[in-house]
Amino acid sequence: MAFRWARRVTPLAACLVAACSGGNYRPVSDVPVRIGKPYTVRGITYVPAEDTTYDMLGYASWYGHESGKRTANGERFRPGWATAAHTTLPLPSYVEVTALDTGRRIIVRINDRGPFAGSSRIIDLSRGAAEQLGLRAVGKAAVRVRRVEPEEKDRKRLRHGKAARPLPPVSEAVRANLLSQMAAAGLAAR
Repeated sequence: MAFRWARRVTPLAACLVAACSGGNYRPVSDVPVRIGKPYTVRGITYVPAEDTTYDMLGYASWYGHESGKRTANGERFRPGWATAAHTTLPLPSYVEVTALDTGRRIIVRINDRGPFAGSSRIIDLSRGAAEQLGLRAVGKAAVRVRRVEPEEKDRKRLRHGKAARPLPPVSEAVRANLLSQMAAAGLAAR
């Protein structure tokens, strides 16, 4: 009899624990896409917008200690997944991130807002994305972030916590060109 009672209570107990820990998360989905209203953080106003041609050079950092917290689009933050935070791109959206020190590239899913410290940081990667890109040990690295529309197979993999298909690194000529563009913009790569 006690066994039956435990089986009935377990789902209820699980629901109560989830409710107490903020467990009402939005399911991981690509719809609806949310652009959002302008918002201000530390005196700087950010204006989210649809930008299918987004292609920027700057710095990436990574974060991972916020495990289980709610992202800006309402999903649960999972530090091992290939996700990222961006100040203005729609939630969710997909970007290709290129590490300029190695030319290595990955696709990540934007599902959060940030970074909010320093004008040269253009993206905050999850720990999983930083590991895939080889940036976890450096903390901050020069990158190119380019908006992409990956195949549904890659979108599905990213929505389920798996890496998108491997991308070949950019050529040495492209990498040198991107680094020279960063220098010309006054963003000296470290």
